[in-house]
Amino acid sequence: MIWFVLALLLLIVLITVVVLRGENLAHLDRDGFPKQDYVPSAGHHQVLQTIRDMSRSARGLRGRARIRALRKHMDRLSEGRDFASEFRPSGANAPKGEWVLAPGVNTRRRLLYIHGGAWMAGSPLSHRTITDRLSQVANAAVFAVDYRLLPEHRYRDGLRDCQEAYQWILEHGPDGPEPAEFVVVAGDSAGGSHALVLIAWIRDHGLRQADAAIALSPSTDLTLTAPSNRLNVKTDPLLGPSFGNLMRVPLPVLWWLSFFGMRLSPSSPQASPLRGNLENLPPVLIHASDSEMLLDNARRYANKAKDSGSPVELKTWPGMVHVWHMFPDFLPEADEAFEHIGDFLQRIEPG
Repeated sequence: MIWFVLALLLLIVLITVVVLRGENLAHLDRDGFPKQDYVPSAGHHQVLQTIRDMSRSARGLRGRARIRALRKHMDRLSEGRDFASEFRPSGANAPKGEWVLAPGVNTRRRLLYIHGGAWMAGSPLSHRTITDRLSQVANAAVFAVDYRLLPEHRYRDGLRDCQEAYQWILEHGPDGPEPAEFVVVAGDSAGGSHALVLIAWIRDHGLRQADAAIALSPSTDLTLTAPSNRLNVKTDPLLGPSFGNLMRVPLPVLWWLSFFGMRLSPSSPQASPLRGNLENLPPVLIHASDSEMLLDNARRYANKAKDSGSPVELKTWPGMVHVWHMFPDFLPEADEAFEHIGDFLQRIEPG
């Protein structure tokens, strides 16, 4: 009997280390990418108050009640904002989502946007401050996909929704069937992870590849082994209070919780795009803050993509909150980030 128990324990250890953790990627902790160099603007204080309000909205709640409160608060982030774009439901026989159309955009240019929210919250409504600006700087019709979320649905269901939305916008615009001439995939945080998983899936399935991808403060590795996941807990006002306590839990425990919650290994490339094949990808632009927990997720992905021969750019901003792009009316740094995205898209376009 004791030999059986010992064998079972050994098997669990092997699965934990080899399957759930995966390869040690510490060699990717290199930093040679452009950075902004200034003190955050005064509007940063207003953003921090907004974040505190969001934390209070879910205080004392647990489980589904907490998720519902966070979803409600995130959707209210769009209230009272001034938008230049028209927001149009996708309509019947189309993937669930909405079109975002800045005045005069070329609807043959399309951008698929995948919102963040830890795969449990967020929606096209909550992220209109981003999709509105992206439609303007990309001169494109933005399709914000309303993918299925945890825990009501499986993680893979959300991925499938993104895959179907991408294939659909290749041949459909906001006014009906029309082939796309220029396509971008973009997302933030958890949605940035989905975007990076998606471009690898497109390559592997021989589909028409996106012309570019944009990932804003992306999650790239659910094994949580990157140094900034712990070092930046106190400097990340958004993710720190929500996920900082998790960093006190032993990593093997977190890996098993992730496995059971998402029904796949945290080292799977479907959950951690950093751990997949990063060869032959389209040009990728990544933005991150030097004070956020996911900084090294971005840095490691950029280094591995670069080592794999794929074109990638990473730019970091000092002291910004996670996905500061959500607050262009408060932060000139958000305006600057969108200008940088526009410049990137102009540089990678053919001709």
